[in-house]
Amino acid sequence: MLVTGFEAQAFGTNCYVVAAAPGEQCLIVDPGIGVLDQLDEVIAEHRLFPAAVLLTHGHLDHTFSVAPVCGARGITAYVHPADTEMLADPAKGLSMDLAQLFGGRLSYTEPEDVAELTDGETMVLAGLEVTVDHAPGHTGGSVLFRLPGASSSFDADQVCLSGDVLFAGSIGRTDLPGGSTETMMTSLRDKILPLADDTVVLPGHGPATTIGRERATNPYLRELVAAPRRGL
Repeated sequence: MLVTGFEAQAFGTNCYVVAAAPGEQCLIVDPGIGVLDQLDEVIAEHRLFPAAVLLTHGHLDHTFSVAPVCGARGITAYVHPADTEMLADPAKGLSMDLAQLFGGRLSYTEPEDVAELTDGETMVLAGLEVTVDHAPGHTGGSVLFRLPGASSSFDADQVCLSGDVLFAGSIGRTDLPGGSTETMMTSLRDKILPLADDTVVLPGHGPATTIGRERATNPYLRELVAAPRRGL
């Protein structure tokens, strides 16, 4: 399996390209702001054919280029139904300060072909099996995408594209519209902690990590791991 990624031009958002192998169809995950030229270079370098766009959630820094990416290739964008309204109006996911920062200066277009993701489903796209885990808290429609990792360059049985649910050493903010700290902690407990320690985590921002590393060092996960012992 081929997995490669690069930073968008704003907010340090990671855009990923995943394929069964060079020369095959691929999936594009979270095409954010200013990614089009670099995305084209990655696709050309590995001789790939985009088959779909997967969105970990509906925030503008992860979805900004979804319409041109999908429209130029006639492909579908997949998002959880709780975040579809942000594809029509990104301001619904922004704080007042962020809305004022953008101030209409970015020309955003809603994608034409959108399909909804379902919690727990395993989709077969571009020759890959992608399992979807609904993990709200950062937004109402945040999801994880899990793929078998044994055939990738990672020494792991599984790769998890975590969006803004889990970062190396931290988690996604919960103070934006649709966010909830309580819901986030539930998602971390129910969807993140059960994953195997060698699961490679490819987050929406920042470097890759593993579940084992985060279980041992991430203060938010450490709090959840320790919580049951406090009741004894």
